[in-house]
Amino acid sequence: MQNFFSKLKIVFQDKVLRKRIFFVLFALIIFRLLATIPIPGIDTLELSRFLSNNQFLGILNIFSGGGLTNLSIIMLGVGPYITASIIMQLLTIMVPKFKALYQEEGEIGRKKFTQYSRLLAVPLAAIQGFGLLTLLARQNILGNLTPFQMASNLILIIAGSMLLMWIGELMSEFGIGNGVSLIIFAGIIANIPSHISQMIFSFDISQIPLFLVFLVVGIIVIAGVVVVTEAERPIPVTYAKQVRGAKMTSGGSTYLPLRVNQAGVIPIIFALSILLFPQMIGNVLANSTHGWVLSISHALTAFSQGTWLYTVLYFILVFLFTYFYTAVTFDPEALATNLQKNGAFIPGIRPGASTSEYISKVLNRITLLGAAFLGLIAVLPLIMRSITGVTAIALGGTALLIVVSVVLDLIKKVDAQISMREY
Repeated sequence: MQNFFSKLKIVFQDKVLRKRIFFVLFALIIFRLLATIPIPGIDTLELSRFLSNNQFLGILNIFSGGGLTNLSIIMLGVGPYITASIIMQLLTIMVPKFKALYQEEGEIGRKKFTQYSRLLAVPLAAIQGFGLLTLLARQNILGNLTPFQMASNLILIIAGSMLLMWIGELMSEFGIGNGVSLIIFAGIIANIPSHISQMIFSFDISQIPLFLVFLVVGIIVIAGVVVVTEAERPIPVTYAKQVRGAKMTSGGSTYLPLRVNQAGVIPIIFALSILLFPQMIGNVLANSTHGWVLSISHALTAFSQGTWLYTVLYFILVFLFTYFYTAVTFDPEALATNLQKNGAFIPGIRPGASTSEYISKVLNRITLLGAAFLGLIAVLPLIMRSITGVTAIALGGTALLIVVSVVLDLIKKVDAQISMREY
């Protein structure tokens, strides 16, 4: 407890750190204000009825940071930007130019890579926005929109999504933590009071054992996420003695901390972004008059309603994205080269290619554990929902996983800033 208060004192005494935290808080306030500005022509009663029974829009509401609850101008949230980032990172595997841009050209290359992701987010926002507005208009939530009104609303929500993307990037640059993750986190937290009040008003004594089971599972999930997120595999590293001019520097020993889950919460967000598309396409095709098109629409809609096939695909996507994101963000070859340049080596392993292979082997083994655990935690709410029949669990489990991971990441980054200033 004393350590906590000493760190808190450093946070408020350090001008730069204090400014970063207040900037994040200010950006989140702006975000929540934008989430209260609705687009024109909404039937609020139809909207509340439709959202209460639609799992697809419930998941989409997580990505919008709660902006879909009242069809705000930021109803698309950061979803288009996340999807664009997924596509661009997939291109790093297929296109050597993008791989060189992202991994080999330093800060300038990454800035260009990010700019391409921003540009790609605009047409993706247009596609997602048109599909969502078409779905809502078909449900009589937006009434009979003229083509001009539809175009105006589409431009408005595209601009809102780009504005939110910009706010998220500003938070990452001038604040602490990942801005996109913090926006999703803030939207989830903002919806907690309404969920609690709804639970209180609909409370039934006969459901007490079920609530206790959910509470125990939730605590176990939180503990598991914390343990796996913080778990590391240390690789010992030794520095050789070096002679520089007339001075000899003594060697030393340290270790490389390889995290079991290098990717954090990103695989969950990527997997959900991919799984949103079948439902969105199915909703767009539902207005067709052709029988075979309607069959495709019904198949896509049924697939997205939490079937076992959906659950298995969700697990596989989370598992694969964990490996993929780790491979993109962590380069064993570059790490081995840096160790060799600095006169460091892993005991019993030759410098260079052998070191790179050894690090890759260890990383693949620990990532297997992290990916399997992350996939299991992601689909556990869906499995419980299929057993108990309570539909709210699926959303609650995904939200819980995102919240815990974002909080842990934020705490670690604040600790890093404090440690740097203490040093």
